[in-house]
Amino acid sequence: MNASRSAVFDAIKTAGPSREDAIARITLVAKLMDSAFLIPGLNRRVGLDAVLGLVPGIGDALSAALASYIIWEARQLGLPRWKIARMIGNVAVDTTLGAIPLAGDVFDVFFKANERNLRIIHEHLGTPKRGPKEIDGTAVRIEER
Repeated sequence: MNASRSAVFDAIKTAGPSREDAIARITLVAKLMDSAFLIPGLNRRVGLDAVLGLVPGIGDALSAALASYIIWEARQLGLPRWKIARMIGNVAVDTTLGAIPLAGDVFDVFFKANERNLRIIHEHLGTPKRGPKEIDGTAVRIEER
């Protein structure tokens, strides 16, 4: 019975989401939390972290919970413990200082813990942050077709 159960779990693990899927989820959450909206006039991007921080207590706790999802995904990707500790430190600083009324909301606009954590993941995995620097292939003008 245990052998068949372990075979089922192994099959689920191999058929499960890939590393690229996990990176896409992490990137989506990080961008949503730190740079989802553009403040007109200031030309500065803010995310749900700063908006949720306006709600006393509950907003900061919810923001920390969403940020901890990124840490959980990073652990599933196999990041070493010291990098996970750095990520936890980023979220702890963001949550602690973000809980200060008004000053914490301003702090959330400038300290983007989720994007810092995303950078740690990209550096560890060796994946490009913004796409390839060089494009393979040939370029053809549209008129020449």
